[in-house]
Amino acid sequence: MSGSKEVPEGPRPASTDESRAIFRAEATGRPFLVYRDGAGEQRLLELPSGDGALTIGRNDTADVCLEWDDEVSRLHAELDCVAGEYVLVDDGLSRNGSYANGERVHGRRRLSDGDLLRFGRTVVLFRHPHANRGTTRVAPEVLTAAALSAQQRKVLLALCRPFKEGRSFATPATNQQIADELFLTVDTVKLHLRALFDKFDVADLPQNKKRVALVRRALDSGLVSERDL
Repeated sequence: MSGSKEVPEGPRPASTDESRAIFRAEATGRPFLVYRDGAGEQRLLELPSGDGALTIGRNDTADVCLEWDDEVSRLHAELDCVAGEYVLVDDGLSRNGSYANGERVHGRRRLSDGDLLRFGRTVVLFRHPHANRGTTRVAPEVLTAAALSAQQRKVLLALCRPFKEGRSFATPATNQQIADELFLTVDTVKLHLRALFDKFDVADLPQNKKRVALVRRALDSGLVSERDL
């Protein structure tokens, strides 16, 4: 396998049922993996809560068995859980290497929610929804259309538009895309987004996570539905 740092495309849901399965898994707050098997079927694997290691490989005794992928070693890598945090471990176990977000892992790599892992030809999405949650949930009264101005709702819908038809691994619309769709200036879009970040209690998240968190909360709450997009 090449050492390219190009980030692979995640295992996108192919149906509404697959998207709902992911949303249900996210709602539990438990860490889980999403990938496709040799027949192209989506698989979700909830990770155990206790400390310890899970094996990844082609061997049918592996905890994460990728038996259909002949580029995966029989014992390829491990997922190590310590105090609720997950680490990808590849200390030379695999022939073709393990990758996280397009970069080969040498030794140990701490994982974050949304990381894309690759073993052989198989791409695995690591999800840890609880790690992205703020200290408080969005208040129920915020999760109503009445809590948003007409323009804020339009901006929110435009932000979520790429997630139409259950595309859970899409990227939220950029400020420029929203501005073009709604005939607004980018500065105006930024003002509305800042207000939405506050209302959905994601303003304190890192800058690169706010937009995705806002989309997820809007969709999970039902304030934005597939019909709206």
